[in-house]
Amino acid sequence: MKKVLIVEDDKNIASLERDYLEANGFETDIELTGEGGLKKALENDYDLIILDIMLPGIDGFEICRIIRRDKDTPILFVSAKKDDIDKIRGLGLGADDYIVKPFSPSELVARVKAHINRYERLSSKQQDKSEVIEVGELRIDVKARRVFKNDEEVFLANKEFDLLLFLAMNPNVVFSKDALFDKIWGFDSMGETSTVTVHINRLRDKIETDTQKPRYIETVWGAGYRFNLQ
Repeated sequence: MKKVLIVEDDKNIASLERDYLEANGFETDIELTGEGGLKKALENDYDLIILDIMLPGIDGFEICRIIRRDKDTPILFVSAKKDDIDKIRGLGLGADDYIVKPFSPSELVARVKAHINRYERLSSKQQDKSEVIEVGELRIDVKARRVFKNDEEVFLANKEFDLLLFLAMNPNVVFSKDALFDKIWGFDSMGETSTVTVHINRLRDKIETDTQKPRYIETVWGAGYRFNLQ
């Protein structure tokens, strides 16, 4: 049985999420505070975390940032904050999706299922590929989901790693922003183009020596991005 952690300070919303998820075969834990949610997320293995942003003590953005230091568990933000900048920030910190309150409980369940399935599918595909990809100064350890530059580890958020790995496994192929969003995130979203741009910029900051003249992830103006093997 798949297990989901709900971090939500509104008891009614948390109970609604729990009831719909359990009716669909999920096991759930609820935490009403940021500190409690972070502790439980770090100490246990969940298949997905549903995370509110406005929490007492420590907010959801900070919780997501800390979780991503150690775990790549799918994270789904559920928040009343509906501005694109908040969505972009959440996704940029490594979250996998962002739903604005009020939301349809059936949509929430559908997205939870989709993200867990996508995560398991990507993990399975990665197991079937070459265990290590080496290009220039970069070494991507597929099974361990770790990246090294000049033998020093580069720490990537979940979606940053997925994006880099997808591009590296399809070298010299140009992908549009829409295509990359569909491959990595899998949902239509108001901020999809900006989300891809944010993640590409973050990747370049971490893996490129000169972000103005990127060696690995090239921009093909008017078309998209490609991973350069040359």
